[in-house]
Amino acid sequence: MTNTPQTPAQTPVEFEARLRQIGADLYHDKHPFHIRLHSGGCSMDQVRAWVVNRYYYQTRIPMKDAAFMSRVSDPNLRRIWRSRIEDHDGTAEGEGGIARWLKLARAVGLDPDYVSSEVGIMPATRFAVDAYVRFVRDEPLLPAVASSLTEMFAPQIHRDRIAGLMKHYDFATLEATTYFRQRLNEAPKDVAFGLQWVLDHALTQADQDAAARALVFKTQVLWAQLDALWSAYVEPGHIPPGAWQPADGLLP
Repeated sequence: MTNTPQTPAQTPVEFEARLRQIGADLYHDKHPFHIRLHSGGCSMDQVRAWVVNRYYYQTRIPMKDAAFMSRVSDPNLRRIWRSRIEDHDGTAEGEGGIARWLKLARAVGLDPDYVSSEVGIMPATRFAVDAYVRFVRDEPLLPAVASSLTEMFAPQIHRDRIAGLMKHYDFATLEATTYFRQRLNEAPKDVAFGLQWVLDHALTQADQDAAARALVFKTQVLWAQLDALWSAYVEPGHIPPGAWQPADGLLP
């Protein structure tokens, strides 16, 4: 009986290049909805639908991070990771990324109380985002961390979004776009730590494959949310029962 030789693991430099190529190929900056949004082609109702549904994703980010931390025995890793929760929840009422997202909601004419009620969320949005939370909660720590590495590709989409919104939409002020501006400051520290942690712990080919699959999965979670938005609010325009309807939840 002969043992089949195992393919050696990639070097850290090679593996990082593999991860970054996943973003180059699969990140949702290439989705037609984002292209339409950033170029000024979305109607206000399409912008509002995006704000309503993306809110659900924003609120679940600290929940998935809390679920991850509940499984971490290393206090140093918990100490570093918990800043992600603070970034989104803030350290006081009215602070943090979720509160900043509600400022965007108000700017586009939505009642923040309506948005935060989550009553208008599409089923596909819930399914995709909840699948991500379960993934981070249930998978081994390495793929759970690797799934967060879409943050490597986020700064450019935030810069494109700020520029596109400011150029094409009257609602886009410095205050309205504060969520994206703040993420440009917050995300780099998370990327630096998360990427290095994955590179340090993905020591075998099996580890690297698992991490790469996790990153692909996360890009699919993001892409699926935009597919649902396009189907419901762009073409063919079939809004699921119970999902946000234009004129719902608007400010007086």
